[in-house]
Amino acid sequence: MGQTKHEGPTKLPRLPDPKLWVSPVPFGLGKIKPKHIRDTAKVVWENRDNLPYAYRILTQGVCDGCALGVGGLRDQTLTGPHLCTTRLNVLRLNTMPAIDEEILHSDIDQLRQKSSTELRQLGRIPYPLSRKPGEKRFTRISWDDALDRIADKIRSIDPKQLAFYLTSRGITNEVYYTAAKTARFLGTNNIDNASRICHSPSKTALKRSLGIGASSCNYRDWIGTDVLVFWGSVAANNQPVSTKYMYAAKRKGTKIIVINPYREPSMDGYWVPSIPDSALFGTKIADDFYQVNIGGDIALMNGVMKHWFEMEIEEPGSAIDWEFVQQHTHGVEDLKDHVLNQDWETLEASSGLSRARMEELARLLAHSKSGVFVWSMGLTQHRFGTDNVSQIANLAMLRGFIGRKHCGVMPIRGHSGVQGSGEMGADPFVLPGGDFEPKEIERLEQLWNFDIPRWQGDTVGDSLENALLPEEHQRKLRVFYTSGGNFLETMPDPDFVRQCLEQMELRVHQDIILNTSTLVDAKEEVIVLPAMTRYEQPGGGTSTSTERMVYFSPEIEGPRIEEARSEWEIYTDLAARVKPEAKEQITFADAQEIREEIAKANPNYDGIQHLKKKGDVFQWGGAWLCEGGICPTDDGRGNLIPIELPELRKPEGHFYVSTRRGKQFNSMIYGETDPTNAADRYSVLIHPEDARSIGIRDGEAIVLYNRYGRFQGVAQFADTRRGNLQVYWPEGNVLIPKGVYEEYAAIPEYNTAVVVEKAETYHAQKDTRYVEKRVEELETEMT
Repeated sequence: MGQTKHEGPTKLPRLPDPKLWVSPVPFGLGKIKPKHIRDTAKVVWENRDNLPYAYRILTQGVCDGCALGVGGLRDQTLTGPHLCTTRLNVLRLNTMPAIDEEILHSDIDQLRQKSSTELRQLGRIPYPLSRKPGEKRFTRISWDDALDRIADKIRSIDPKQLAFYLTSRGITNEVYYTAAKTARFLGTNNIDNASRICHSPSKTALKRSLGIGASSCNYRDWIGTDVLVFWGSVAANNQPVSTKYMYAAKRKGTKIIVINPYREPSMDGYWVPSIPDSALFGTKIADDFYQVNIGGDIALMNGVMKHWFEMEIEEPGSAIDWEFVQQHTHGVEDLKDHVLNQDWETLEASSGLSRARMEELARLLAHSKSGVFVWSMGLTQHRFGTDNVSQIANLAMLRGFIGRKHCGVMPIRGHSGVQGSGEMGADPFVLPGGDFEPKEIERLEQLWNFDIPRWQGDTVGDSLENALLPEEHQRKLRVFYTSGGNFLETMPDPDFVRQCLEQMELRVHQDIILNTSTLVDAKEEVIVLPAMTRYEQPGGGTSTSTERMVYFSPEIEGPRIEEARSEWEIYTDLAARVKPEAKEQITFADAQEIREEIAKANPNYDGIQHLKKKGDVFQWGGAWLCEGGICPTDDGRGNLIPIELPELRKPEGHFYVSTRRGKQFNSMIYGETDPTNAADRYSVLIHPEDARSIGIRDGEAIVLYNRYGRFQGVAQFADTRRGNLQVYWPEGNVLIPKGVYEEYAAIPEYNTAVVVEKAETYHAQKDTRYVEKRVEELETEMT
């Protein structure tokens, strides 16, 4: 992949730079901003019963929040301590005592009245539980009973009727690997992970464009690059520690560009709590915002490339790095013809930006000698997510921003360790160390000493829907085994998801806490298994960060939930009960033995076997993937791919709507108010002119609806691209169509078009004919 090694952390400047200050008023008094001191005090109070343990987790463990990869209080990017609110918010998950038994065994309808936030606050799952149809309470069962029941059921069904899913709540590489191996040992390829609904298009696109499935660069490459572009990513909100890297980049003269429909306040200016002058006066982050339409990124990127090729006609060598393109890529002539044939009127309408604004960005990038492109779910959670990301790769290759210092493409991960999920094989399309293809299957069969099924497994979206197939169907999902995850609050159309969950015969929820999905009925039985956190895992565990750093997180001394077990041990114990005659093929003595096997199963991870104590870390692939422009493709070249404009389905008079995050971690909500803009969970961010055009006032109750669902909220005037709305996720998922998946990576679509009306108007005329007529108009105009 690359020979150059990461140089380790660098230092911040000692003296402040007042030119970057947001406000001369200390601590941003009077401004809407995160209250870091208050939030930290709140976390201390919440963990007051286990403060010594909480302190050890923070100072010894690898962060189980976002995937920046902070080990203890330090990382590989900057010297000095790092601690963010995301990590503090999830801290209580690790220090909570067990749920009070009286509450745990209360009437199921009483538990169902609680939100997932309230369920989380009840405490940890203490022991295995069972609930069958008609039973109003969970019943305590033994581990042997629980695993034997699951094993008996698995033996009774076709392996194609069994599916596994792993979320990303602090799960280690050891757990992902044993789950992937267990699934194949049991004869199923139906195993998926949380990246399916966040970054699966990133991996798919980078594979086809560059031959890689991860970030090509490091966070250190942000610091000193000429231009750092955030595409559909609000890193300041979702990966707060990254604001410290942005601060360092600004001090080195880096221009930061944000491309997003909403002018995100936290990317405009941020008060970095661990940097004194920033904590006092804030730091101006973004140099410019390009407010595209939701789904308008492909048009913008085609516009940028069109400008580049037009610049080349006038002055050869002024925009394209021809040496890189000719030596290291395929397809430049086809791409050139494609973008030059695009007309500006269409590009402007699709992107929402003028030709002049697209030219500004094109010239900025053309005049930059280095650049790093960072993106997140604003690009991936579309039915054309893979094409969005391949466009990023096109831009990077045309400028030669690949495989060298201060350059690269980075899908920034929002969850600790999720980068390792696919690399460990917990994915229907891959195996540890390679794609799901004959040569890789044969390689793993030799290592594992059992046959791997050859049929293609289903993604989690398909698996959920397979529960509704006819009884005689070979792929009807009968057993669903999920390690974490709350599909009622992460997938589109929650009512439909509930139907799917209820139609499964046996559901197994392996988790540390209850959530709303855990409480849904199953046709035969729901079994709940108490899992350990990563800090409780005997022998420690490893996780892989966004930048491919594999960190060792040690087992940390502290209180334990008596019957909780390490997740890798649960998987292997279950597998051994299903096939006791072959249990030696699936059993591990300890976590170290798993790491020894991972090093053989995935050659990139050769080195993981040496990680044994706090602070141990290595980076697979070197500092830069595609170093020197050489890609891990069949011929070493990257692929420039012409990308067609997607159909943006917004009829006249209607609005695009997309989802955003507030004070939350994935679907776990930690505050009803977004600290970056003071919006609540049911605020609808709308441009003031859009609102006035339909007679809506700031703060007025409104209804958003389409043929998929209805959302009642409150208008909040905001600096969004006109014609585009933002609602909070998961509350806004009721508007999102079910069963719409991206062609290549199968990520669900999380954007749609809606009608917006005053609540009083909607409810005053809320007869069936009225609503159906308006939705019918929407459908007619969209076809």
